[in-house]
Amino acid sequence: MPAEFEGIEGDNVLLKLGDGRVAPFPLGKLSDADRAFVEKAKNGAAPSGSAPSGTYTPPPRVPIEKREWPDVVAVDSRAVEITAVEESEEKRNYVYESEAFQFTSQAKLAGSVMKEVARTFEATRALISQLPWGVVCEPPEGLERYKAALYETRDDYFRAGGPTNSGGVYMSGEKIFKIPFPSLGLEMRGKTYFMNDNYSNDTLVHELTHQMMHDYLPFLPKWVIEGSAEYAELMPYNAGTFRASSHKTELKRHIDSRGRYGLDPSVGSAEAHLTMTRQGWEDASGDSKGQMTVYFRSLLMVYYFCHLDGDGKGTRFLKFMDGVRDEAEARVAFFADPRVKSFDDGRYSYPRDMTPPDMDPDTAPFKYMDRLLDGRSYEQLALEVTEAYKSIGEKIEAR
Repeated sequence: MPAEFEGIEGDNVLLKLGDGRVAPFPLGKLSDADRAFVEKAKNGAAPSGSAPSGTYTPPPRVPIEKREWPDVVAVDSRAVEITAVEESEEKRNYVYESEAFQFTSQAKLAGSVMKEVARTFEATRALISQLPWGVVCEPPEGLERYKAALYETRDDYFRAGGPTNSGGVYMSGEKIFKIPFPSLGLEMRGKTYFMNDNYSNDTLVHELTHQMMHDYLPFLPKWVIEGSAEYAELMPYNAGTFRASSHKTELKRHIDSRGRYGLDPSVGSAEAHLTMTRQGWEDASGDSKGQMTVYFRSLLMVYYFCHLDGDGKGTRFLKFMDGVRDEAEARVAFFADPRVKSFDDGRYSYPRDMTPPDMDPDTAPFKYMDRLLDGRSYEQLALEVTEAYKSIGEKIEAR
């Protein structure tokens, strides 16, 4: 992210961003070379109009106490204006762009149809941006827009790596969302694709939430990754608008529906679920009922921390998410440093005097669990979860 050096304030270097804003960046997070730049700046020796090389400047944050849970989130109509970048029948390659997404389709789509597809994508981005979790919805490093690949048939989707039991998937390694036409409600009528009336955006919103949180995924426990996506999926959606204030009504409806599938109204062991590793998640979700159980419990815990815990404003969860954001920004800053060399196979190298962020999947996601517990034992937390759900008329057991 290009920036100009604007001075020093306390423990921060001030950087002027491309849009004119001046943002602070912690001196302690600068590379050795950049700290040397700042030392020269203190003595008036830094060249004017230049910024430390390799510096990543994170967007400013809204203080937790000033964040609010939205009532209604509507996409800006300008965000869904579609530009056709390429249309090649021979290659089965059609490229369309909205404000924040680039869509690669295997078949030509009318502008009105592509606009409806883009509306859900852009609206989900707006929803995640406006939730007080503090997620910065920007495309992953190196991309101008989020990537989405649309496949004409389910077989095309499966051949492209889509899981056989899925209707759409965000593949974080490739930084791309993949989905077949049927999951978008697209069907051929004559020689043109139309969107049918049976379209459901549930899977789409779930996987798009993962895409919006790309930089955060390595630092989140699996229950937060899936629980937050389930939470977003709860929100009633219609024509580019989410009614976020209906979360309690929709949660109750979801709890009732899970009961009809034979799932116990329980989060089981709070400690076991909240400390579950990636491998533990895979083991627990080995069959359909196990998968439904861990997703259901994750939603219950995310909802509890967002709306029922403590002050009811989700303060502990927001502090937890701010810690995760710290780690995500540290990772981006680390790889933005020109001394770090990345290779195509995922490996990277760096000088011995640099310390990379912790990206161990068994430890990194649990670094800020103490912010959620806030001095409570897991036994005390389980009791509070049970009592909190009882206060809204739901019998949810936890131990």
